[in-house]
Amino acid sequence: MKDLLYIWYDEVRTVLRDKGIMIFILFVPLCYPLLYSYVYTNEVVRDVPAAVVDDCDSPLSRELLRKIDATPDVKIIGTFNSMEEAQQMIKEHKAYGIIRIPDSFNRDLEHGEQTHVGLYCDMSSMLYYKGLLLACTDASLDINNDIKVEHVGATTVRDEEVTKMPILYEHQCLYNPQSGFAAFLIPPVLMLIIQQTLLLGIGMEMGSTREKYNGCVIPFDRHYKHIFPIIGGKALFYLMIYFVMAMYMFTFVNRSFGLPQLGHYWTLIAFIIPYILSCIFFGITLSSLIYRREDCILIFVFMSVPMVFLSGVSWPSSNMPMFWKYFSYMFPSSLGMNAYVRIMSMGCNLDDIRPLYWGIWLQVIIYFITSCMVYRSNIRKMIYSHLSNQNQ
Repeated sequence: MKDLLYIWYDEVRTVLRDKGIMIFILFVPLCYPLLYSYVYTNEVVRDVPAAVVDDCDSPLSRELLRKIDATPDVKIIGTFNSMEEAQQMIKEHKAYGIIRIPDSFNRDLEHGEQTHVGLYCDMSSMLYYKGLLLACTDASLDINNDIKVEHVGATTVRDEEVTKMPILYEHQCLYNPQSGFAAFLIPPVLMLIIQQTLLLGIGMEMGSTREKYNGCVIPFDRHYKHIFPIIGGKALFYLMIYFVMAMYMFTFVNRSFGLPQLGHYWTLIAFIIPYILSCIFFGITLSSLIYRREDCILIFVFMSVPMVFLSGVSWPSSNMPMFWKYFSYMFPSSLGMNAYVRIMSMGCNLDDIRPLYWGIWLQVIIYFITSCMVYRSNIRKMIYSHLSNQNQ
């Protein structure tokens, strides 16, 4: 216990004296959640600029365009005489879509035939496409309902309602009522920030120790003789810091930006402790690859975007190849991001996320064993180096 407390205190002194490590384990977890949440504060994209080419120029075509412009998703910036002029607006990024109404639009409807309205979208951003498509679809369905009423010739208001919509349906978005991008993306990103900053902080500390002690990850000190006090002291230090960081993210950040908070705090605490431990032991294991403090930036930073893809958040894991699906289970973030979304956005308890929860505990055990192997080999290396120096 004395060795464990000494190592914990030594880790505190080492980190507080190193500005680089302080940036990764304090500044980044404090500022990045605020930055990401602020960037996506608006949640959804509104008033997407669109250009119009109305070859028909009839009262009905203008009515359709008025309905599209009245939606919160699209803003018509002007009507142009040709597709070439409208395409120029997209090239200049003054518009992100073109709505083209053919000259046969009104004639086809009068003859009882189906007509077509063209929608051309700038697919460089899926959110622009989503806004344009939803606005045009809703406006065209509304026009369709009016046309059906005219052809049927309903006599009462009730008849008109039944004719317009024989089957009344309600559309409700579960767990993300406003269909916002922040409510979808920020919760899993918080888990990723915890993992990546721990990897960077532990990796930089390991690299600094290697540079200082000729390739050893532990100092030449009598307190660093046994594996469990070494791992326990280091893990206790990072666990204390990141438990506070996690509570900061889950309370202040979520409440400040209106992110989902349906989970119970005791469920969250029971989940976050093993998740932080798995990230710590995972970081210690991977830090065996770090020989200079700068190496961790080259190795770990590029992993952030692949971790989002592998988690099954940006793309459903059910549609991922089986190899990549099982490969993602190697990383704490894959299980942690999905578990946290279920807890905070869906209000799940530990029984509801049992496979994910026990998977995180399994990672804790596996990476604890690998961490012991890392320090065991380095203790032997330290002893061998010490004996060699004495013989010389």
